[in-house]
Amino acid sequence: MAPPWVQELHIPHMDIPVTINRMIQIMPAGPIPTADGDSLYLSNLDDVVGARVFTPTVYFYELNSIKSREKPVTEMLRDALSLVLVPYYPFSGRLRETKNGKVEVFFGSEQGALMVEAHSDITLNSLGNITVPNPAWEPLIFKFPNEEPYKVLEMPLLIAQVTLFKCGGFSLGLRLCHCICDGLGAMQFLSAWAATAKSGRLITNPDPCWDREFFKPRDPPIVKFPHVEFMRIDDGSTLTMTLWQSKPVQRCYRISREFQLWLKSNAQPDDMSACSTFDAMAAHVWRSWVKALDVKPVDYTLRLTFSVNARQKLENPPLKNGFYGNVLCLPCVTSTVSELVNGGLSKTTRLVREARNKVSEEYVKSTVDYIEMDRPRRLEFGGKLTITQWTRFSIYEGADFGWGRPVYAGPIDLSPTPQVCVFLPEGTRESNGSMLVCICLPENATEKFTELLCTARVD
Repeated sequence: MAPPWVQELHIPHMDIPVTINRMIQIMPAGPIPTADGDSLYLSNLDDVVGARVFTPTVYFYELNSIKSREKPVTEMLRDALSLVLVPYYPFSGRLRETKNGKVEVFFGSEQGALMVEAHSDITLNSLGNITVPNPAWEPLIFKFPNEEPYKVLEMPLLIAQVTLFKCGGFSLGLRLCHCICDGLGAMQFLSAWAATAKSGRLITNPDPCWDREFFKPRDPPIVKFPHVEFMRIDDGSTLTMTLWQSKPVQRCYRISREFQLWLKSNAQPDDMSACSTFDAMAAHVWRSWVKALDVKPVDYTLRLTFSVNARQKLENPPLKNGFYGNVLCLPCVTSTVSELVNGGLSKTTRLVREARNKVSEEYVKSTVDYIEMDRPRRLEFGGKLTITQWTRFSIYEGADFGWGRPVYAGPIDLSPTPQVCVFLPEGTRESNGSMLVCICLPENATEKFTELLCTARVD
């Protein structure tokens, strides 16, 4: 029997005992083009409030006896990181706020990246299914005692925890500050670190480019779009309160390639302009989520935002090769609850497609100028779902440090920001184009959401 088109994946509950052995400051292995007291400019795309976070990811590796005999795992990763921090020297700095509330990277003594060496007295097999993101993996990501949420100032900008398991396998828990890189930039850095560890010599392809002045605001600023994605909207619906007060649970679904293609075909708007698989999947997930949450009142306007890589939109001039900063825009779709629940899937898909196609070179410049004029001070969740797409990241291919592809590579826990949904690539070689959808829901809405996601009514 063929597997179902949509399959909910089990997320096992467990306690992972982790003992921290030591914490090591990792400095660049050679000279860098800055001195104590120097600072680096960050663009408004780097400094938007949503980027003032750490992006936690974990990578699991099984024992490779040949590679493990060369040098201890932690030593190989340490030495390679030190080499990579020479061209990627901003990761060895810190963030501070300037007088106008903007952040910059500054350099001082006793900074560097942080590597944490740890071990666990259990095996990887005892973790169960490690191909599905699991909040129980939280001990594999280092956080300082009593660390404040969203704290990025004066923090190491790269925090790596290497946890050795009893079986010889290990995990790499990584926290990168989003102000320094977006997802593609993080993959570029990770690939350089992995290639350097694998070869024993520094490899960067492409060579990293800082050049954040590329996104300096215009003088005077010119804002040509409303940028609803940043606006504070009083949440007059039950959506946000329901989520944040219910201690939502994380759910994960495998979506087959066949279902994605079927959905794209059936969600096609009637205006003959082609939609993408993402357009159809985003519309379907949003509608299913809102229906499952039974949002009231029905005339309330909800928002869907999603990340769009704008690199290819920049032509005059184009970005330099190797740029690893933030080049993300967050276009916004708006719709009333009633329109989402009662309207057809093709109508919602068209809204997503139109918002995605709106991202242009002028939209990027307008975003930069909007932030310059009205710098958002807090994350706005009112009536909103945000979808982050990781399916185009080479997160598995780029994370081979010499022990082969990771068994799993990606995020852990979405529940601290339960209005974020992530589309992930499936890590198995036999995935055949399937993807994972991870989302948070109140416990009493999970059954209905699963039913809606699987049935995919297009009317």
